[in-house]
Amino acid sequence: MVKRLMKAGHRCVVYDVNMENVKKMEGEGAVGATSLKEFAAKLGAPKTAWMMVPAAVVDKTLEGLTAVFGKGDTIIDGGNSYYVDDIRRAKELGARGLHYVDVGTSGGVWGLERGYCEMIGGEDDVVKRLDPIFKALAPGRGNIERTKDAAMATGGGPANAAGTAGSTAEEGYLYCGPSGAGHFVKMVHNGIEYGMMAAYAEGFNILQHANAGMTKKAEDAETAPLRNPERYQYEINVAEVAEVWRRGSVIASWLLDLTAIALWRSPQLEKFSGKVSDSGEGRWTIQAAIEEGAPAPVLTAALFERFASRGEADFANKLLSAMRFEFGGHVEKKE
Repeated sequence: MVKRLMKAGHRCVVYDVNMENVKKMEGEGAVGATSLKEFAAKLGAPKTAWMMVPAAVVDKTLEGLTAVFGKGDTIIDGGNSYYVDDIRRAKELGARGLHYVDVGTSGGVWGLERGYCEMIGGEDDVVKRLDPIFKALAPGRGNIERTKDAAMATGGGPANAAGTAGSTAEEGYLYCGPSGAGHFVKMVHNGIEYGMMAAYAEGFNILQHANAGMTKKAEDAETAPLRNPERYQYEINVAEVAEVWRRGSVIASWLLDLTAIALWRSPQLEKFSGKVSDSGEGRWTIQAAIEEGAPAPVLTAALFERFASRGEADFANKLLSAMRFEFGGHVEKKE
């Protein structure tokens, strides 16, 4: 992100708890700092700091920053904080004359090349003042076709349901509303991401097992028979399928592009254990859905599948096995 900002002509002061990262960015042209105090001293007024830290340490980082920032300065949280915490933090900082902006940032490790999609919350006038920063980080329109019938951002096109004339949405960044709105939109974005990832993973898994009829199964009381093995005689090259789906199919997406890369590198994915983490956004999305009364069965199932991948379903599965043994004498198969 610093590289992208500097490329757009912004002067950047950097601080990190890992000084190797600071030295690396100094080599790229940034101004380094060895402490938050030095970091603040090297910034021009009014000061603006962009935090990229895990949600669990945002409050601690804010404590250090607010000690060296003053009235009129702005702190941006570009990580994946819970939007409810943003509302609280904005009030706390506002009482001290500080501004707080929450920015949901999407783009991952490809952001330097592709740009970062930004969903922004905070005080309208502060966000407008910081627009050059957001614009520099954003992807811009690039070669993406404009949405059919969408309001034109330039040329005086009429506003309609797809957007408003002059919106920055086509540039890849958007002011979503007051404090918390940016991270609320990013939270739902990540919840959707869980569901999309699960859909791709499940679909490719079905393709991977399309040869089920080519393997002789045990014939016993504990094994469900495959009644029509002739229907499952396919050795599907899943990497090739990912590649063909990328080109003109209804389910094409950047996420599918990345899936294709992963499968070409390692068709059997040997380097991965299958234990999938969740960093909070999926849980928060489901909580919001519950409180709003908005059904989200797909996103909920995707979240629970991540729990199961990490062994959190092991006790339940053992209990299922135990119940089968108790009522029917079923003995677990060792294979």
